[in-house]
Amino acid sequence: MNTARASSFFKQLKKPSVLPGFGLTLGFTLVYLTLIVLLPLSGLFFATAKLSWAEFFNTITADRVMHAYGISFGTAFVAALINVVFGLIVAWILVRYDFPFKKIFDAMVDLPFALPTAVAGIALTSLYAPSGWIGQYLEPLGIKVAFTPLGITIALIFVGLPFVVRTVQPVLEDMNRELEEAAASLGATRMQIFLLIFLPHITPALMTGFAMAFARALGEYGSVIFIAGNKPMISEIIPLLIMTKLEQYDHAGATALAIVMLFVSFIMLYLINVLQKWGQTRMLREH
Repeated sequence: MNTARASSFFKQLKKPSVLPGFGLTLGFTLVYLTLIVLLPLSGLFFATAKLSWAEFFNTITADRVMHAYGISFGTAFVAALINVVFGLIVAWILVRYDFPFKKIFDAMVDLPFALPTAVAGIALTSLYAPSGWIGQYLEPLGIKVAFTPLGITIALIFVGLPFVVRTVQPVLEDMNRELEEAAASLGATRMQIFLLIFLPHITPALMTGFAMAFARALGEYGSVIFIAGNKPMISEIIPLLIMTKLEQYDHAGATALAIVMLFVSFIMLYLINVLQKWGQTRMLREH
């Protein structure tokens, strides 16, 4: 059995292909990934190796760092959760309705992808600062946006919305509307159709969009640096704290925090892949 599998594997390698052979393409892939991904990441571990385990633990669990963790993960979670709700609504409107300038609105969803994040940060700060267009009306009400976790959340909502919309939109386009019509003809209410038919169908896409928006928000820097204000113990997130340590020439401390965020990124990528595989499996079962 193993011999048959091995022969089948080698036969597949010998099949003619547009690209060069398996050995050459695999070698190029390994060299490329080593130079672009593995070497830079391994540099983090070499730089952090200067610290002892006790120093490493104290660095990543300091009071200022723990508060920055709370701000980073808390604002990222809230922003991703809000994007799930409004991203679903935006995707629903774009898929189910026709209206003037629809293509323009559809293209605007991708604007955070193309817009430099620093430009987004400056724009949001000019809007929500105490003297900004919107901030000047919120300030008398006691609502402070700029230089607070609320401002960070708004910035993360801005950069994360496209991930949810573009993840849910294809699923809505492929969804069979006949199921909804059949349920309605049998007397099901809109809430029943939403909870029993619509929601189970789009749940994998929503969870994937949430995970992608959450992962994007954790690593966001450009759009947050201006509106956050970088106030320790108030509005300081981990990426900002890493930059602060680098400016203070504390390279080992910066790389220690970077390793923590690297492990979190790996976990999020694994979760996203699992959710995508789950969604694909459900779609194949339904079809």
